[in-house]
Amino acid sequence: MNSLFSDLYRAIWSVPFLCAVVLQMLILKYSGFDSELYRMSVPLVCTFPFTCAWLDESRSGYTRLALHRTSLFWYIAGKFTACAVSGGCSEWLAAVIFCAWNKTEFPENLSLIFCCGAFWAGLSALLAAATDSRYSAYGGAFVICFFLVILHERYWKNVQYLDPFEWLAPQKDWLFGQQSILWMLSGMTLLAGLIYGCILERRISHG
Repeated sequence: MNSLFSDLYRAIWSVPFLCAVVLQMLILKYSGFDSELYRMSVPLVCTFPFTCAWLDESRSGYTRLALHRTSLFWYIAGKFTACAVSGGCSEWLAAVIFCAWNKTEFPENLSLIFCCGAFWAGLSALLAAATDSRYSAYGGAFVICFFLVILHERYWKNVQYLDPFEWLAPQKDWLFGQQSILWMLSGMTLLAGLIYGCILERRISHG
């Protein structure tokens, strides 16, 4: 449990987290919430805070040392939770500070902004664990997002569940409104976390 809170602290009180918030604020300043630039930047910027944490610790040999002070479960849970929460918080905080600074009305989709950041950051952590690559950590979620946008716009325009832009700022009618998107994103984040845990457990157990 201590490992979980330690990872959360390290992820949020860090220079990469601050950089993510500042960069997203600059994007909002020059393009706004409704721009394609902002929507495409979310899967990329949210990965800055903690996506590569496990890769860095594994390559430096710190993982074995950390496991002497905590269980494997809490070590893995700490890494994924800190990554997802810091990714979501960086996007949410950037939106809140931007609106407060410019004295504009807060958007209704703040919870969606957080959940989208958390999902994309968690997915990036999963890709990093699966491929053992920093390129996948920082660019994998962006590539998948771009691919889904192309699929939706060119082939399945009526399938709104495929559109990442719709998750962030819904324009169409959902069965239970924004709540449906929150449930979907939460479920996908949980699934990504479970797969991430299986991959990391296997990697750590087999050296």
